Amino acid sequence: MRAWRLLDRGTPPVLQEVPVPRPTGEQVLLRVEAAGLCHSDLHLMDGAAGAVPFAPPYTLGHEVVGTAVATGSDAGEVSGRFAVHGIWACGSCRQCRRGRENYCTALTRSIGCGIGRDGGLADYMLVPSPRHLVPVGDGDPVALAPLTDAALTAFHAISPHRDALAEALVVVIGVGGLGHLALQLLHDTGTTALVAVDPRPEARDLAAELGATHVAGSAEAAIATLATLDGGAGADLVLDFVGSPDTLGATDLLLAPGGSSVVVGSGGGSLTVAKGGTLARGWTVSAPFWGTRADLVEVVALSRAGRVHAETETYALADAMTAYERLRAGQVRGRAVVVPGAPPTHTDTRRT
Repeated sequence: MRAWRLLDRGTPPVLQEVPVPRPTGEQVLLRVEAAGLCHSDLHLMDGAAGAVPFAPPYTLGHEVVGTAVATGSDAGEVSGRFAVHGIWACGSCRQCRRGRENYCTALTRSIGCGIGRDGGLADYMLVPSPRHLVPVGDGDPVALAPLTDAALTAFHAISPHRDALAEALVVVIGVGGLGHLALQLLHDTGTTALVAVDPRPEARDLAAELGATHVAGSAEAAIATLATLDGGAGADLVLDFVGSPDTLGATDLLLAPGGSSVVVGSGGGSLTVAKGGTLARGWTVSAPFWGTRADLVEVVALSRAGRVHAETETYALADAMTAYERLRAGQVRGRAVVVPGAPPTHTDTRRT
């Protein structure tokens, strides 16, 4: 079978022929039908040993939908199409016992699917246990694959604030793979004041299509927009899917008293908070990570109900590096999805 293997830090992945793995124990072998590509993959390719603790070699791909084709002797009956919950947690630590497996204390050397362990940017992949699978029925794999990270991460970031969103003024920074799904999730909760920030005109156009009431090309422009809304107090919630020095540096000018900054993007920025300064205004800052399997079940249900969809560009497995180049250049509209069964040089853009 073919697999995009990350062989060393600081190098691009290589498409290799490797044996189809044989499942043992609780393992499930999936035939991969779709695999989303993520900026996190670029961080894994570029990262030095001190910055990225997950040592190669392994196969990339952590947004995966596939069909079960074989199981180990202890897996039980597993059949059909599944979305893979990519966090392969231990299941027994105190965080896992609380249903917070995305904060599993054992996730130090590898997170799971495509991040320290072999993922789904391949024809087939092994999943350690059926507990990491979410049934998706006859759903479209291309539509579903981005939900397993892009939508799941956005959902998990928004969830703690859901009860207050109907009357909240919300800023979404970055209308890319995660941000365009966050806008839909916010709109679905009844949020009526949404400011979307992105320097790309096409991304701002997409944001307006997806329910943003205001768009801005920079953090500075967003600050000016907020000054005209609701007395100029600022935003109740800022979801930063970029996390750059410029975007995080504007946080104190974007937030209203009592507001929340949720940092999802890892663009190299940082926040400095100190009592007597920012915290005196009652702000909260969080940096949520991915999401739980229970969250993914909810996200899949939202998709099946037509309440959230991913903008996608599709690529054949052999063309994955072309997709990564477009992703790095900021040229992907929504999410790039690799379809192993598609012929080479096949690329399209569609709403699913």
